[in-house]
Amino acid sequence: MAKPVIAITGPERGAFGPRLLVAIAVRWYGGIPLQLRPSSTLSAEQFDGVVLTGGHDVDPVLYAAKSEVHPNYDPARDELEMAVIQRAEAERLPLLGICRGAQLLNVSRGGSLLQQLTAQRQQTSKRWTVLPLKTLCLAEPASGLQAILQTPKARINSLHNQAIDKLGDGLRVVGRDLDNIVQAVEDPNRDFVLGVQWHPEFLIFIRRQRHLFKAVVSKARQRQKAG
Repeated sequence: MAKPVIAITGPERGAFGPRLLVAIAVRWYGGIPLQLRPSSTLSAEQFDGVVLTGGHDVDPVLYAAKSEVHPNYDPARDELEMAVIQRAEAERLPLLGICRGAQLLNVSRGGSLLQQLTAQRQQTSKRWTVLPLKTLCLAEPASGLQAILQTPKARINSLHNQAIDKLGDGLRVVGRDLDNIVQAVEDPNRDFVLGVQWHPEFLIFIRRQRHLFKAVVSKARQRQKAG
């Protein structure tokens, strides 16, 4: 059987490091990474699973809101990734959204975002860091994320200034930080649709963080066998 192809989305230029790290993790667990950019011809690409990487803020026009921060948007990427999400949903592909990817997943299902988190942080640092210096609290012991991480709490990093506000249709919150900011959502009625607010690709030296990518590849492989 052919190895499962995992689409990795991102901007047209830049973000080389995060995309490379995701690709390494995908290969680590037996998948074939496929890098997708806004210029990619989506209809011509075949893939068995999806990882939406982090990056620019999601344009608030997508959730019918006005910009509250200095614009840092990428409409072409928004368009590509919304199309990828729609395809993944239609074909029931395993999907992992990272940071912006989790936010866009939420928006694609009718949810909204907090555009500025500074005022929301009371217990945790406002400082961005790739190091695992913040605490993830698993909200649902029976969640898919709990099954992957095998712990009620985990150390995570923080590289975001936006987060999920109103929850999208069919999603449930399965993780928060010490300020009660949403850190993970999943669809309990789907085999694997998960969004995490942190960046596990920068934490692949931690086994439980690598297992997020292992889960995407494993679910894609199971889908191949079932099909």
